Amino acid sequence: MLKNTPPHPIESVLLAPLTEEVVKRLQAIRLMAFDVDGVLTDGRLWYGDQGEVFKSFHALDGHGLRLLKECGITVALITGRESAIVTRRASELGIAEVHQNVRDKLSCLKEIAKERNLTLDQVGYMGDDLIDITAMRQVGFAASVPNAPHYITQLAHWVAHLAGGSGAARECCDLILAAQGYLGNYFAADNPTGLTGVIQ
Repeated sequence: MLKNTPPHPIESVLLAPLTEEVVKRLQAIRLMAFDVDGVLTDGRLWYGDQGEVFKSFHALDGHGLRLLKECGITVALITGRESAIVTRRASELGIAEVHQNVRDKLSCLKEIAKERNLTLDQVGYMGDDLIDITAMRQVGFAASVPNAPHYITQLAHWVAHLAGGSGAARECCDLILAAQGYLGNYFAADNPTGLTGVIQ
């Protein structure tokens, strides 16, 4: 998708509360990675009688991830747990970079970036717990959720208003799209989603 020039009013509104430094960090992103539990979900794990684990994902977040992909930004999921549910969700969204049971998230991010000839300044990461600290300290743009521990949100360049699993990732996606001049185009398009198939 072509970038919107000049900026659409909705882009200006979304970016107005941010510092110029944070906007520049958003503009540089070519790879955006997300933790799963607590970021794309509310962090709760539901167990059934047979021991199954259930996770709840938000459709707004899923659509945001797909919009990033449509605009040429690689999306990755990096989680310390392993779950077939995450594999299925990633498949629904067309996300190929799915890394589970990862303890060293920074090393994982470096590998993904290296494969795409990207520097860490071009990488963003959204996390909510201790396992995310090293990645958040090194990437160009670090994001978190308001229900994360305070010592985690202090590391972030930006913290969502909505809680993890309740649209926080979509807020992040919208900011990236706005900073890079893509979001406004969806308001002017005949097909506002720009996507085919089922809304995720």
